[in-house]
Amino acid sequence: MANIGGITDVPAGSENSVKYQDLARFAVQDFNQKQNALLEFVKVLGVKQQEVAGMMYYITLEAIDGGKKKTYETKIWEKEWEKFKEVQEFKLVGDAPGS
Repeated sequence: MANIGGITDVPAGSENSVKYQDLARFAVQDFNQKQNALLEFVKVLGVKQQEVAGMMYYITLEAIDGGKKKTYETKIWEKEWEKFKEVQEFKLVGDAPGS
């Protein structure tokens, strides 16, 4: 049973689902528009979620910035029934592993 209000990991392997890939791409596009940047989404590295008024997703992702792979963390609030999606936070964590 989910811990209401608590942050939980999504089931192993599901971080590569279309839903999380789409949310990560949405966050990268939002960042690019707001910061006039040219990040290129690569892949999702991990996902946590928190039940709020809707769902808060905490996604760790890899993107290319200026030819270098970097790791970012984003927080996305989604209320599917309202067709609402908003990036709450998007930040650089550091260089991607192995780059």
